[in-house]
Order: sequence, then C-alpha cells, then structure tokens
Amino acid sequence: MNFQQRKQLIVQTVEEQGSVDVSELAELLQTSEMTVRRDLVQLAASGLLYRTRGGAMKVSLATDKHRFANKTAVNAERKDYICQLAAQEIQEGDVIFMDCGSTVFRLCPFIRNKRITVITNSLPVVAELMVSEVTVNLVGGEVDKERQAVHGLIAEEHMARYRANRAFIGVDGISLEHGLSANSEKEASTATTMARQTEKVYLLCDSSKLETNKYLYFAPLSLFHVLITDREANAAIVAAYRQAGITLIN
Repeated sequence: MNFQQRKQLIVQTVEEQGSVDVSELAELLQTSEMTVRRDLVQLAASGLLYRTRGGAMKVSLATDKHRFANKTAVNAERKDYICQLAAQEIQEGDVIFMDCGSTVFRLCPFIRNKRITVITNSLPVVAELMVSEVTVNLVGGEVDKERQAVHGLIAEEHMARYRANRAFIGVDGISLEHGLSANSEKEASTATTMARQTEKVYLLCDSSKLETNKYLYFAPLSLFHVLITDREANAAIVAAYRQAGITLIN
C-alpha cells in the first residue's frame, strides 16, 4: 500500500472515529508503527489531522477537545447501539447513576419513558431528561464548564449519600493488563465514587477504546461487573476478555 492509499485510509479513520492510536492504524494498514508515525507527521503538517501522543485526532476536536458536543458525536452509531443494550438492563423503579461520559449521555433517549430515578453529575443528561418520566437527582458541587459536569469533593459527598441499583459509567481506555484509564482525574474520581455506591456497575465503552491506555490508570477491572461494547469489537479481543472472566455484552 503506497502513501496515497495509506493517507486516504488514515484520514477516513480519524474522521470516523475522532481519534485513533498508532498501533490501531498499523494493524489496519498492515504496516509498521514507524511508517504510521511518519505518515502522521506528514498529514499533520498538511493540516489534515492533529498529532497526539501515541496517535492522532480530528483537527476540530483538537481545537476544543473537551467540548461535550464534539465528544458525543464521535462514534455516534456505536454509542447508540451500546446504549440500546444498556437500556435493556434497566428495570422500572430502578435508581441508577449516570456519569458525564459522552457514551453514557446517549443512553437518555432510550430511558426517557422509564419510571426510574437518575443520579447524575452531567448537565446535558439533566437537560435531556427534564421533560421525561425520569426523576432526576443532580449532583451538587463545582461546575466544569468545558465538560458540562459537576465535580469535586462536594460532588463526591453528595453521591456518597445515595445507593443505586445500577451505575453506568464511561471510560477513556481499558486493557486486560492495566485495567481502566482516563484522561482526567475528575472523571476517574466520579466513576469510582459511583461504583462504590451501587449494586451493579456497567461500563459503556465503544470498541475503539478496548486495549488502549490513557493518561491516568485509576481502577482495576474489578471496578465493574458488565462491559457493554459494540459489534465492531475485534473478535479476538472479545474472546480474551471473556476468557479473563469479564461479562461482555455486544
């Protein structure tokens, strides 16, 4: 495969997924990671993508990478599929935690007619469920304007006052070797607090995040009970996770 062919596939993948790792591109292109890195340098110089540590992302996301609207639009179809599966796990009368993750947010349309209670630190989740059958409990504390979420010590104390039947949390990276990782200490802290206060924890994770490692390792795989991902997940990775004793739905 020549550079022009690789270029087209790299740009297409970045546009579709929002961000991608060097190792993933090397597997996709059937070439070395060194070649991928060289290609990314050239594509970044042409303004076609933004280089990140270990990969690349869409320029539009890089210019304001924490804006919630951008995050929730990445891999939208995969996220909706995951959330359809997640919604089937929720029973009438349940109390559930929902964190501020972009995948978790897309659960809202699938639960709006359920008579349940949602405890969340996500402002977009609150806005989406205000006119619905759902009873909403907004976590109090300091508002992070970029992530449109409530974080901090007061937020953690608020969540610690409640018990839930289920918690739905997102993650930036997950691997069998290292466990769960995040791009932010704030979001990691929210996830662990919610997990402590619930009977069953569901990790909502699109397949692009499987076997990836991010900035902060914050919890072992034992933090969650069920991993829900999409149909695009690599069959070998799915098999390895199940062999490791993880309950995986896709």
